[in-house]
Amino acid sequence: MFWKKRLQKELLALQNDPPPGMTLNEKSVQNTITQWIVDMEGAPGTLYEGEKFQLLFKFSSRYPFDSPQVMFTGENIPVHPHVYSNGHICLSILTEDWSPALSVQSVCLSIISMLSSCKEKRRPPDNSFYVRTCNKNPKKTKWWYHDDTC
Repeated sequence: MFWKKRLQKELLALQNDPPPGMTLNEKSVQNTITQWIVDMEGAPGTLYEGEKFQLLFKFSSRYPFDSPQVMFTGENIPVHPHVYSNGHICLSILTEDWSPALSVQSVCLSIISMLSSCKEKRRPPDNSFYVRTCNKNPKKTKWWYHDDTC
């Protein structure tokens, strides 16, 4: 039950002190604590300023030792070199660089930072092939982290 207490604590933190441009979609947590939607707005002064996105977080009973499944969802998936058109995000802290010391808030901040540092809106070069062949769960992808820039 440790994982549920940890999720409750993080849920309260996200409700009371969300990262800039982020808000918890309250409807998403009415019936379950294991799946959250976070509404996100592109940061001022960036390529994504004023755009609205949604992040889907799914948690297993192994959280925080196992990273959450995190992906963009909804009508507007950001066009970004590390975001596939199906919403999957190529970000090392979501898989192999995950640590139980990280939180939903730190993941949100990393994603805001990733979008904010982007210099050109474009899809990953292998977007079409990846979207056709990938698993629905982005955590099952063996990511190749070869690009630290956008």
